[in-house]
Amino acid sequence: MFCELWNLLELDQFWKDKLLPSRKGTRWLNVFKTLTAYRLIDPGSEWRLHRLWYEQSAMGDLLGEDFGLAQKDKLYRCLDKRIGHKEELFSFLRERWQNLFNAKFDVLLYDLTSTYFECDPPDEGIRKFGHSRDKRSDCVQVVIALIVTPEGFPLAYEVMPGNTKDSNTLEGFLKKVEDRYGKSNRTWLMDRGIPTEETIEKMKSSEYPIKYLIGTPKGRLTKLEKKFLNKTWEEVRDKVKVKLLKEDGELYVLVESEDRVNKERSMRRRKLKKLWARLKQLQEQNNSRDELLMKIGAAKKEAGRAYSLVKINLPDEKEIVNKETFTFSLNKKKLRTVMKKEGKYLLRSNLMATDPGLLWKQYMVLGEVEQAFKEIKGDLSIRPIYHQKDERIEAHIFVAFQAYCLNVTLKQKLKSLAPGLTPRTVIEKFKKVQMLDVHVPTTDGRQLVLTRYTQPEKEHKMLLNRMNLNLPKQPPPKITSNWEAIMK
Repeated sequence: MFCELWNLLELDQFWKDKLLPSRKGTRWLNVFKTLTAYRLIDPGSEWRLHRLWYEQSAMGDLLGEDFGLAQKDKLYRCLDKRIGHKEELFSFLRERWQNLFNAKFDVLLYDLTSTYFECDPPDEGIRKFGHSRDKRSDCVQVVIALIVTPEGFPLAYEVMPGNTKDSNTLEGFLKKVEDRYGKSNRTWLMDRGIPTEETIEKMKSSEYPIKYLIGTPKGRLTKLEKKFLNKTWEEVRDKVKVKLLKEDGELYVLVESEDRVNKERSMRRRKLKKLWARLKQLQEQNNSRDELLMKIGAAKKEAGRAYSLVKINLPDEKEIVNKETFTFSLNKKKLRTVMKKEGKYLLRSNLMATDPGLLWKQYMVLGEVEQAFKEIKGDLSIRPIYHQKDERIEAHIFVAFQAYCLNVTLKQKLKSLAPGLTPRTVIEKFKKVQMLDVHVPTTDGRQLVLTRYTQPEKEHKMLLNRMNLNLPKQPPPKITSNWEAIMK
């Protein structure tokens, strides 16, 4: 399956002039193929690839290579050769996806994530402490910014220090995409917190205004709430309704989702109930004031925004902690305000559409970039990273993105040929087809080795048929020499 996807994207053609064999005969292209296949099929560390995976897979048979290809030094040296061709690769793949799937790149989704390291904090380099999307604030990390299409095809990515702020990244990416692909008619979709007001103004006032559709912070909804009062709701989907407001040359779309109301309300009630129970426990305990403050701090962190819904009266420094000096009550006014905003969010755009439902539907595809991060972190196991050098870190992420390009290509093929199946499901199903070595001793002490893959089962035949794939020919038999037999 991996080889079929690799050939479909014509990656041999792209890499053959960039990964030339060494003077000692190492075919670096095959080493890189092995790294990418490993990341796509059964991801793990390079050490595991060297010690276990390569020997137990059919990769060597498919590439015509022996075990020497997977020596750990070769794997690391191959990583050191990758980074210089990142921009060329994505330009090449963009054309391939256009030819294969008629992919369009006029709507771009932009978002950031982080991935962490299992290592001691370094003194320099891109590994830094920062806001962790992986809930691993105890680990250093790097930030990854990604641009994809609504179908999930990546157009560019960048690896940045782990303490990079989201709002500091967008302007450089806009320029990079324009320099590489020209100033065509594009619409950018992104979540709140990424564009600053200064960047938005530049997008609106540039020589070729850049179209955008973005989420907004809760504070902007509060400012515009009164102006939405005389606007009528329009139902765009079952349990979803929207309002449209024109303001200062922009369109604002207020969205209310019944499912989102239920979700946010349930989360708020659960956290508030847990916080309330914890505060009652603290009332019963015999804590000093300092101990109480520490325990309330921990409860505040766990409760999140629900903490602001409770008024807490703390004892003075010289007072004893008891039920009279330490009290708490529900802030009903704040609760009513929060309940009014639950399930509502505000979109902002310079698109001159008059249909708010159309803007909402377009914004909903932003979930595809989150799906891309989910697949890269989950299916391709990009985290945690164990490399120490910045160059190796970027190379590790580069291999993961190369594997993701194959993954999203398979996903696009499945949409038309086998809808309902995910790339990971197909890969897991095909893992049942195994390759075996059958050893037959001969009369002169040698062995006849028959390498054979198992016959596909019914579900495999159906998949092969739907995807227009053919299994490769059975490998030819091999025979060991007398010397090899003696050594064994």
